[in-house]
Amino acid sequence: MNLSEQYDDAMFAFSHGEFDQAIVKLRAVLAAEPAHFDAQLALGMAFYRQGDFATAIAEGHRAEQLKPKEQLVHTNLSLFYMKAGDKTKAEHHGLQARIASWREDKSPPGSPPAGDPELELARPSPPAVKAPEKFPDMPWKKKH
Repeated sequence: MNLSEQYDDAMFAFSHGEFDQAIVKLRAVLAAEPAHFDAQLALGMAFYRQGDFATAIAEGHRAEQLKPKEQLVHTNLSLFYMKAGDKTKAEHHGLQARIASWREDKSPPGSPPAGDPELELARPSPPAVKAPEKFPDMPWKKKH
């Protein structure tokens, strides 16, 4: 089984609430590839789902070392710290998540999001504007 299949298998266990199994499988993925960001992120969440907030925080910080400006890392850490009762650190990571979201959106306001146009939702066409057949009289003009 290749690394991608191992990760998928771990996430399948996670999605079925089998967190002990998911943790073992995610650790195996990380043993083979320590920089596997998604596995590291999921490992922290698996510990969180088990109620082991201290380990979730530690694993969350390992994910932060891999991608320090990633929004989801800070969102998770904020959640983990809040559940652990550390509101100050939770707010800090909540702010970091907000800042990361601003970094990601480089497009000007009102522009469509960048990405695969095949995956974007269809946008309605603006209604056509028809000119009147005859322009109304201009009452402000004096008739001679």
